[in-house]
Amino acid sequence: MAQLVIDIGNSRTKLAVFQGTKLLRSEKVPKLDTTILSQFLNSPEITHSIISSVNDEITGLEDLLKEKTHYIRFSALLQTGIVNNYKSPATLGLDRLAGILGARSLFPKRNCLVIDAGTCITYDAIDKDGVYEGGSISPGLKMRLKAMHNFTGRLPEVELIEYNDWQGYDTMSAMLSGVVNGSFEEVKGFIEIYNSKYSELQVVLCGGDSIFFDYRLKNSIFAHALKTEPDLVLIGLNEVIQQND
Repeated sequence: MAQLVIDIGNSRTKLAVFQGTKLLRSEKVPKLDTTILSQFLNSPEITHSIISSVNDEITGLEDLLKEKTHYIRFSALLQTGIVNNYKSPATLGLDRLAGILGARSLFPKRNCLVIDAGTCITYDAIDKDGVYEGGSISPGLKMRLKAMHNFTGRLPEVELIEYNDWQGYDTMSAMLSGVVNGSFEEVKGFIEIYNSKYSELQVVLCGGDSIFFDYRLKNSIFAHALKTEPDLVLIGLNEVIQQND
């Protein structure tokens, strides 16, 4: 038995094959269609599947998965093994929920803070007893750069690249300094807040832009408590299959 896990995000799709809790392989595609999906399903050992999607128009993909596997569509209403105290669970982003479940799977009985640096930067904590209360959402790095260009008359459109200096020396580098350094200080501040609330906090970092925070945090006082896990959401989705099989 193997499980096919699919995470359809705002800008890309990630697919992974698990055997039990072991990740066998993963792949990123710009857009998932039935042709690509069929290639994954050619593997006869895949018996279960799950999709988490920001897009509701996935009927064709779902039909194929229902035909070939035992299929689950991920939602906040499924058995997840945690206590979800979010006041509007139906509006909780599925990537956020999957990230929490992934952290819970990797670090059971630990207080965990999940920081997902993608289109937005999200902060979500689950305590050692499996209770989730809520979290925070702020603009992602690319979104901040785009907003400065779109909402001002003269600031240019700047591509997100690594920037290591503490200040900028022209308009482009000043924007990069503000976004990269400002976002890091935000991340660090949230960790400090959660660290004061939860004992022995485990910080789990994921998301496409996590590279901008990974080495900075590993050179900070939080290095001992940091785990970067790019497949965290996939791990969380696989955990849902385990619990709902």
